[in-house]
Amino acid sequence: MLKEFKEFAMKGNLIDTAIAFVMGAAFGKVVTAFVEKMFSPLVGLLMGGLDLTKKMWVVKKGVAEVKDAAGNIVTPAVAEVAVQWGSFITAIIDFTVVAFVMFIIIKAMNAAKKKEAEAPAAAPEPTAQEKLLMEIRDALKK
Repeated sequence: MLKEFKEFAMKGNLIDTAIAFVMGAAFGKVVTAFVEKMFSPLVGLLMGGLDLTKKMWVVKKGVAEVKDAAGNIVTPAVAEVAVQWGSFITAIIDFTVVAFVMFIIIKAMNAAKKKEAEAPAAAPEPTAQEKLLMEIRDALKK
């Protein structure tokens, strides 16, 4: 069983997939940092100081905890309920950037494959027997 697992783990496709997964996660972090730290502040600046990540629709306001002088809780805290649509828009921008980059990469790969397929393959070199037959043919022509 251990031998079978080792064969499975060492297959090229599995290793390629693992590498792609790690690279994809790292790329996702780069895109998120780009959108949150570079793109969003510039858009916010152009739109008069708008910060998308803080935009939300409050459904129910939160209530802070109230304590009496002895430190006993009189009214427990109630968490705010809000729809954070700004974070959702930021996630959509992240997705759009990743999808566009993947589109460009796949388009470049397809163009490279097409160019490779269009390139004519070199004619195979004649075998020793074919060379001998060509020499005989050329000798008979003389």
